[in-house]
Amino acid sequence: MMGTVYQAIPDFADHLEHELGTWQDKWGSLYYAVERCQAPFWQQNIWLEPFRLEFDSISQAAAALRDIQRNWAPVLHTQFRRAALIEGQLPPISRKPRPFPWQVPEVPIGAWSLLDAHTLIASPRCSSPFPAGIIEFEEDKFGPPSRAYLKLWEALVRCGKWPQSGEKCLDAGASPGGWTWALARLGAEVTAVDRAPLEDRILAMPGVTALKHDAFTLAPEDIGPMDWVFSDVICYPPRLYEWIQKWLASGLCQNFVCTIKMQGEADYETTRAFASVPGSVVTHLYHNKHELTWYRLNRASK
Repeated sequence: MMGTVYQAIPDFADHLEHELGTWQDKWGSLYYAVERCQAPFWQQNIWLEPFRLEFDSISQAAAALRDIQRNWAPVLHTQFRRAALIEGQLPPISRKPRPFPWQVPEVPIGAWSLLDAHTLIASPRCSSPFPAGIIEFEEDKFGPPSRAYLKLWEALVRCGKWPQSGEKCLDAGASPGGWTWALARLGAEVTAVDRAPLEDRILAMPGVTALKHDAFTLAPEDIGPMDWVFSDVICYPPRLYEWIQKWLASGLCQNFVCTIKMQGEADYETTRAFASVPGSVVTHLYHNKHELTWYRLNRASK
């Protein structure tokens, strides 16, 4: 197969279709395009090296995948029973919830699907390091005030880097404190900025300082040097981009993780502007909703 397979995000297939423009085939959540799309952001996984295989038996299909590599994750829309039999003859992959922090193994995990009883499509290389683009964490149901910390955990795991003890972090739009909680648990010194208050138990955590203010009206020089800048602020994407540009120009921080929250329609133009920042990644996390995550890191300090 010449081309690429894109796995749509549940509920946001229309966003992927907008980005692709055209495609040659579609199977369930999978879109096959001969021409590779430039930077599709609204996807759960990209199959980078797809191929098609005709097979006669379950064992033949499983053997063909095993001969290529060990790790494979199914993405199914039909032939579920037959696929389960094939999966049963493949080495198992762990789907158990992961602790945080967790370093993703540098071992490729492929994806495969059945088109019919005797036709398989697969790719040994994919854009996501997680099986079918899915990652679950061992959740803390008592510490954080919301589940927003899960997307921060996922972003940091994807980065392969997270704040170390004593590093200075700015958490913009911190209330009620989910991201602040996650950062303080790592031992970071967190300046949490929001017009709304943090929960008292988050404010009482070691290393946490709260500043009641609109983070976007503070110049970087007002805050000072930071090792990390984080934002989960609910705002229009252009406003976030303007604020980030000020931080980039200031040189006062090198590591950024921000949520680009869509207000109504998806903002493709601002998303591309974020992606054009040198060293940037823009992606839809498994734990994102109608939003994308942008990150840019100083790899030299990893």
